[in-house]
Amino acid sequence: MLQEFKIFIAKGNVLDLAVGVVIGAAFGKITTSLVEDIINPVLGIVIGGVDFTQLKVVLKEAVGETPEVAIKYGNFIQTLIQFLIIAWVIFLVVKAANRLRLSESEKKEV
Repeated sequence: MLQEFKIFIAKGNVLDLAVGVVIGAAFGKITTSLVEDIINPVLGIVIGGVDFTQLKVVLKEAVGETPEVAIKYGNFIQTLIQFLIIAWVIFLVVKAANRLRLSESEKKEV
């Protein structure tokens, strides 16, 4: 079983997946910074100085030590923007990879 495990780990797909996960985690941090530090402040100015993270609907006010109960839709908007940016970049990467794959197959045919 140990030998089979070595073969499994040594396959290119597993290594590619590991590299993809690490790069994806780093890209997630970059995207978070892009949205929180660049896009949201600009959008906030455009819509009148609103900080997205502060947008919420309070369902129940805080009483004494009990915190408020609120729907924090500003955080949702921020996460949605991050998702759209990540989805767009992945789309562009897949599109570029497909172009490379097509050009390589055309070279093989010639």
